[in-house]
Amino acid sequence: MTSLSTHVLNTSTGRPAQGVPVELAQRQPDGRWAVLGASSTDADGRCKDLPVPDTAAGTVLRLTFTTAGPFFPEVSIVIDVDPAQAHYHVPLLLNPFGYSVYRGS
Repeated sequence: MTSLSTHVLNTSTGRPAQGVPVELAQRQPDGRWAVLGASSTDADGRCKDLPVPDTAAGTVLRLTFTTAGPFFPEVSIVIDVDPAQAHYHVPLLLNPFGYSVYRGS
């Protein structure tokens, strides 16, 4: 099983983004998305209670952040995980008119 973590940083303020809703979904063999769970970022901008996906059911995962921003009301990140990897960390760097994402450690 592969665990997944994320955090959101507001690059406009240089601070963690608190209270951002995050949904984790997994693409099924038929192409549909199955929602595995949802959470919100804490005071440190982290989601500590996302479920551990069953990678035997598929390896393509989607994190959807409801940012409620003026230009990006939501940001979806789709990743293909390797079940042999124990953990993936996917940070989102966010500001009102742009965002960046990367594979963290």
